[in-house]
Amino acid sequence: MTLQIALAVAAALVALAFGMSTFERWLDRRRPHELAWSVALGLFCLAASAMAAGGAAGWSGATFRAFYLFGAVLDVPFLALGTIYLLLGRRQGDRWALLIGLAAAFAVGVVLQAPFRRGHTPAGAVLPQGSQVFGALPRVLAAFASAAGAGVVLAGAAWSAVRFWRAAREARAAPAGRAAPAGAPPSGPPAGRMATANAMIALGTLILGASGLLNSVADAMTAFSASLLVGITVLFAGFLVASPDRAATAAGPHPGRLSPDPPGDPGAPGAATDGAATQEGPGAEPCPPPLAGGSRRTSPSSGTCSGPAATRPRR
Repeated sequence: MTLQIALAVAAALVALAFGMSTFERWLDRRRPHELAWSVALGLFCLAASAMAAGGAAGWSGATFRAFYLFGAVLDVPFLALGTIYLLLGRRQGDRWALLIGLAAAFAVGVVLQAPFRRGHTPAGAVLPQGSQVFGALPRVLAAFASAAGAGVVLAGAAWSAVRFWRAAREARAAPAGRAAPAGAPPSGPPAGRMATANAMIALGTLILGASGLLNSVADAMTAFSASLLVGITVLFAGFLVASPDRAATAAGPHPGRLSPDPPGDPGAPGAATDGAATQEGPGAEPCPPPLAGGSRRTSPSSGTCSGPAATRPRR
């Protein structure tokens, strides 16, 4: 087993564990952003598996189409769809989901029907570049989907990280004995932790974006495989950092603690009429954490999660 195959298998396993975590959360809470991320991570796992298969048995039209379609074309747009659901809510998310679904169906047809130049496939287990085996249209679709999707995820994570850092800084600067201002937790660690998590997500997105350049421009296959593993691992680590501690979850919401959660989805099960997710009384589990932004504050008296506007720090 070569190093490249081992790295691809490891990346597939990390993506599988990551996807199972987000899918378990979707089964528990039915949040649409978690389903979108689960789909994206499943696609990443399939692409990395195809990469390992191509490296082990040699690249064919089937294995390269699978790698290119799942990894270069479809994966990042669905990851971005999760960010859209998280930051803009269900109504806007559903509109984008329809658009991305139609675009994905078109892309599937293009990649499956595009002529494959077998004579340009490198010998052995070397991963071919898209320009060697495909015409212009599949490569344009891959470039646009990856760039636009990564831009959405990166922007969402960066915006959320800055917002959390500002909230933590304002909370630390509040005089002793004085109530924390609206939108800032009374102590810095929760918001600081979420800021760190979103910064890690932004970093992982950048690493994965650089991996495409390593293969398509520099033709550095080993570095490409390594960057896939490092990028998905950093993303998973950011997700875990954003997750609540088991002890904190069992104890219920802490007064004034910044509990990360996506914007309320009107019409979702258990949602209030204003779109805010409602807790079920003392000891209820705090709002679920996001992957790339979005936050809520849980009120110890009402047990409700307030929307994004309530967590915005005062200037």
